[in-house]
Amino acid sequence: MKAVICTAYGPPDVLQLQEVDKPVPKSDELLIKVHTSAVHSGDRRLRALDVPTLGKLPMRVVIGFKAPRQPILGVVLAGEVVETGSRIEDFKVGDRVYALTGIRFGGYAEYTCVRARKCVERMPNNASFIEAASLPFGGTTALHFLRKMNIEQAKTVLIYGASGAVGSMAVQIAKYYGAHVTAVCRERNFELVRSLGADVVIDYTKAGYDKKLTTYDAVFDAAGKIDKQMARKHVAEHGKFSSVAGQGPASERKEDLTFLNELFEAGRVKAVIDSIYPLEDIVAAHRYVDAGGKAGNVIVTVTQIN
Repeated sequence: MKAVICTAYGPPDVLQLQEVDKPVPKSDELLIKVHTSAVHSGDRRLRALDVPTLGKLPMRVVIGFKAPRQPILGVVLAGEVVETGSRIEDFKVGDRVYALTGIRFGGYAEYTCVRARKCVERMPNNASFIEAASLPFGGTTALHFLRKMNIEQAKTVLIYGASGAVGSMAVQIAKYYGAHVTAVCRERNFELVRSLGADVVIDYTKAGYDKKLTTYDAVFDAAGKIDKQMARKHVAEHGKFSSVAGQGPASERKEDLTFLNELFEAGRVKAVIDSIYPLEDIVAAHRYVDAGGKAGNVIVTVTQIN
């Protein structure tokens, strides 16, 4: 099968399309024919070894010294189950599924194996494979951090990086819970973020933008790039601040995919897609994401979608 191999740590050029053996599922795994994946921060940061430690351990000790031990990146996927392990009861061949694979990666390949008890679920009934691949990473990450800030009780929410993969989902989920949302992003993404439900949109590239902000029940840095001391000035008394930077990875829970299914099928959240690249152009896709400024998700089409 075709797969993109991360041959070393470094720039996008270290990614190479190669022929590798098709995996065989274990008794508790699904073999999935991958139709779509995406380029997210987890992929690009591992490729570039942009995370020097994992907890107290140097990252090279955990994932490999010269190159990743799991060389096929891709933290999300959407596809079809083509084979099930002997102990599988909840899935069957032909199921359309999507998954968040975490540090097992595997999305940049025509086939991959996923443990059925992990973060894999049937896709929303009304989602295409392209739409489905845009949901797991941003959706589960936004849910993880918004819950830490008691989103169900928050009446006002400030979201930095509101047009990214995580931020665009955070805006929609915060609106689902009834919050008044102030979104911070580039002016060119104002229309997009307003369409997701943001009540107030502010351009962080304009001098003095911080003076337009008040205080909020929940302040979420969805991009991990905002000065935390500055951001905390906007947390109301008894409010909470959270950031995707420096707080460890978000939890990967099957029940969060089930919840995202409900929201998507009810029209409460929608896929936000910046651009689509074929697997053969994975280097260009990573270069584009490295450059910064994408809005939503960069999707990778892996196999032909019928």
